[in-house]
Amino acid sequence: MDDYLRVGTYVNTHGVKGDVKVYPHTDDVRRFSDLDEVMLDTKDGLITYKIQSVRYQKNMALIRFEGINDINDIEKYKGSDILIKRSQAVPLDEGEYFICDIIGADVYTDTGDKLGVIKEVLQTGANDVYVVKGDRKREFLIPVIPSCVLDVDTRSKQVKVHMMPGLTEL
Repeated sequence: MDDYLRVGTYVNTHGVKGDVKVYPHTDDVRRFSDLDEVMLDTKDGLITYKIQSVRYQKNMALIRFEGINDINDIEKYKGSDILIKRSQAVPLDEGEYFICDIIGADVYTDTGDKLGVIKEVLQTGANDVYVVKGDRKREFLIPVIPSCVLDVDTRSKQVKVHMMPGLTEL
């Protein structure tokens, strides 16, 4: 699945003609307007759909797929993640990375101690927070701020952090 990025989750239908309500997993909900097709990650495997139209309601995207004209044709896939090919992703600036590229990364302190592995990234609004699982099921919450996260290497899946006082006692 490294060739795909999750951009949303199909959370519900909208109307009776088969439109789907999508919760975005992208920084810009309007990103869906730039896409020609997406894939639904269903229990039956990946299904590619061409996008016929997109409109927005609050923080959700309402998408109509080509060939889907009835709620019964799409309702069974509710809860599926919406994926795009990595080649369809927006270009990243220097120092930016996709969250999926650091999940599973080893986290080391600036003194060389292995802290654990990134299991999740919480998006709080102010800054992201890495959820790091350490030995003996210890969990560390590392704020993604320049004074804590010193280096992120997505190729080697390693992150170097500075443990500020109060975050943990190693």
